[in-house]
Amino acid sequence: MATLKVSCCVTGTGSSPLTSSFSDFSLTFSPSLSSKKTVRFPATNRFSHTLQPQKPNFCFQNNSLSHVILIKKPRATRLSAVATMAANKIVQEVLPPALDSTSEPPPVFDGTTRLYISYLCPYAQRVWITRNCKGLQDKVELVPIDLKNRPDWYKEKVYPPNKVPSLEHNNEVKGESLDLIKYIDSHFEGPSLFPDEPAKKEFAEELFSYTDSFNKAVISFCKGEGNEAEAALDYIETALSKFDDGPFFLGQFSLVDIAYAPFIERYQPYLLEVKKYDITAGRPKLAAWFEEMNKNEAFNQTRRGPQELVEIYKKRFEAKL
Repeated sequence: MATLKVSCCVTGTGSSPLTSSFSDFSLTFSPSLSSKKTVRFPATNRFSHTLQPQKPNFCFQNNSLSHVILIKKPRATRLSAVATMAANKIVQEVLPPALDSTSEPPPVFDGTTRLYISYLCPYAQRVWITRNCKGLQDKVELVPIDLKNRPDWYKEKVYPPNKVPSLEHNNEVKGESLDLIKYIDSHFEGPSLFPDEPAKKEFAEELFSYTDSFNKAVISFCKGEGNEAEAALDYIETALSKFDDGPFFLGQFSLVDIAYAPFIERYQPYLLEVKKYDITAGRPKLAAWFEEMNKNEAFNQTRRGPQELVEIYKKRFEAKL
């Protein structure tokens, strides 16, 4: 009687967040027969599995005989970053007070990863959101700086450009918000916030490059100096229409949404109250994006009240009102 020995090689996709359905694997069978007789394999009409970390178990059940075993490779379903964050509740943290010129510096370069921010700075907010989305509240310490009364030691010991945000990691300090959100996404654990698809990667870089032009156009409108804001907002509406697999810039939530959110959340209430201009009017994609962003707890934890933001912008632009 012939016997069949089957070895199974399982290959996966690493640490990608997956649903409770099958992981993305392929099966390679290496049969070894103890005789040269023709062997009829049992037909497979049921395939079940129990998925454990690095230990998938498979159970085959059959009711008849057939010449071929046909196994359909299941397709993995990658959870969006938003779904992953929803499954893993966002850590609620008590925010530390901002450090000013009277504050002692933290023990810099002691091995602790620190994110230096200002609670009111939209550029710093980008990186703060990314930290929260990655679930790094316990691994990246938040160090808020009072920019109106910033401590001397910040420039002397931490970050010579004397701006926020900056990230202290591996005995180095890095800056620039767009660079930092990419750095945190690629160097720390947590759900991926950047797509794998080439078309989405390319469009993401286009949108990153447009952030400065977008902000310049809308700020000029806030100051009463230009009329390019409508075209800039129309560009955003068109960008949000490019992919149909979700309400975000790249379909699914990503670093691109993080890059724009801190600024749009400031422009919307200010322009509505002061200019009587609703940036979502006639822009259903932008309105839907706003609605979805309002559900993002990682983002919400970094936000100030809309009226506070309006008052800040009023003071900033009061000479132009």
